[in-house]
Amino acid sequence: MALTRFGIAVVMGLALTCAVIAAEVSSPRHEVIAADKGKIVRYDAAGKPVWIYEHGSPVHHIQQLPNGNLLTQKNWTTLVEISPEKQIVWSYDAGKSNGNAGKKIEIHTFARLPNGNTAIVENGAGRVIEIDPAGTIQSQFPYQVSKPDAHRDVRQAQWLSSGNVLICHEGDGKVVEYSPQGEIVWSYDIPLFDQKPRGGHGVEAWGNQVFNALRLANGNTLIATGNGHSVLEVTPEKEIVWHLKQNDLPGITLAWVTSLEQLPNGNLIVGNCHAGPENPQLIEVSRDKKAVWTFKDFDLLGNSTAASATVAK
Repeated sequence: MALTRFGIAVVMGLALTCAVIAAEVSSPRHEVIAADKGKIVRYDAAGKPVWIYEHGSPVHHIQQLPNGNLLTQKNWTTLVEISPEKQIVWSYDAGKSNGNAGKKIEIHTFARLPNGNTAIVENGAGRVIEIDPAGTIQSQFPYQVSKPDAHRDVRQAQWLSSGNVLICHEGDGKVVEYSPQGEIVWSYDIPLFDQKPRGGHGVEAWGNQVFNALRLANGNTLIATGNGHSVLEVTPEKEIVWHLKQNDLPGITLAWVTSLEQLPNGNLIVGNCHAGPENPQLIEVSRDKKAVWTFKDFDLLGNSTAASATVAK
C-alpha cells in the first residue's frame, strides 16, 4: 500500500490544523483511517491527522486498495474510489443502476476483488452482485432474510477465497455463509445470553444486531456482535471458544462493536461505536484480553465512528 501518498506531502494545506488537533493514542502503534461527522480522516501512528476528505455522509466501510486509493461510500447508494489527491476516479450508483431505479437501496458493505471487479451487497434489492469497472453485472445471487429492511438487512460481509461470502444479517441477528449460487452453507445465530433486548445505541443497549464477521485461517469465525457489546470466536460446529465481553477490558466499556481486524500477531482491532467520549473508538486487544493500544478522537470524529482501517507498525 502506498502510505506516503496519503502522507504530509499531499496535505500541506492542513498543516496548521493538524498541528493543533491530534487523536488520543495510547502509543504510536497504528496508522488509522476512520470516518465520522461527514469526513474521512487518516492519522499517522502518533495520532496526528494527515489527510481529511469531506464527503458529508455516513460511512460503514472503508477498503484500502493496493494502488493507494480508498474504496468507500459517497452516500447510502453510491460507492466511490478516492485518490490521495482527493479525486473521485471511479463511482457506482446502485440506486440508479441495474434495475434498481425506484427502489429503496442502501449499501453498507462492498469489496474490490483481485480481478478488478467490485462486489456489493445491495440492501433493498436483496442481492449480492459483482460488477466490472463499467458497472455491468458479472454475477449475482439473492440473500435470505426473514423481514426485509433496506437499512438492516446486511451490515458487513467478507468475500472468502473459496468464492463464498460471509454476510452479517443485522436485522435477523445471524451470520450466514453463502455459496456463489446463493446456497446457505453455514449460519450462526447471535445469542442473547439469557438477556432481553434493550433499545438504544450506547452502552445501555442490548441485542444481537451483528455488525461484522471474519473467517479465520483455522476455520473459526470472529464476530463483532454490534449491540451485543462483544466479540465472539465460534467454531464451524458453532461452539464459542473465545468471548470478549462488554466489561472485560479494565477502564473500557464496549458499546456497538463494529470494525474488526486481525493483525499478523493475532491481536484484534475492535471498533467501539456509540460508547461515548469516555471510551476509545478503536482498541487493539490481545487474545488474553488486554488492551495493548487505544485510539480516540472526539474532535474530528465522534460517537458514530463505525468504519475504520488500520495499518500495523
